[in-house]
Amino acid sequence: MADVLDAGAVRVELGGLDGWSGDPACIGRSVELPGFRDAIAVVDRVAVVAEELDHHPDIDIRWRTVTFRCVTHSVGGVTRRDIELARRIDEIVRGAA
Repeated sequence: MADVLDAGAVRVELGGLDGWSGDPACIGRSVELPGFRDAIAVVDRVAVVAEELDHHPDIDIRWRTVTFRCVTHSVGGVTRRDIELARRIDEIVRGAA
């Protein structure tokens, strides 16, 4: 089972991510895309990665703004799996911009 990262580790990891914030309970990022179709396309690409990693973010779509939240619900906090998923989400978002 994965270990929850402590506050210091989360802070360090967030420093290497683009636009993410949070704490050991959850990390999140909102992105604004050019339009609704672009937002849905990003979510679709994230879904493929999430299935590949067998680790799924919470996703909220509001027109062209997408909010991602990552937490390993089974252990009640942020783990290395969440950090890896956030990195992959960053790659997808950069490719969409």
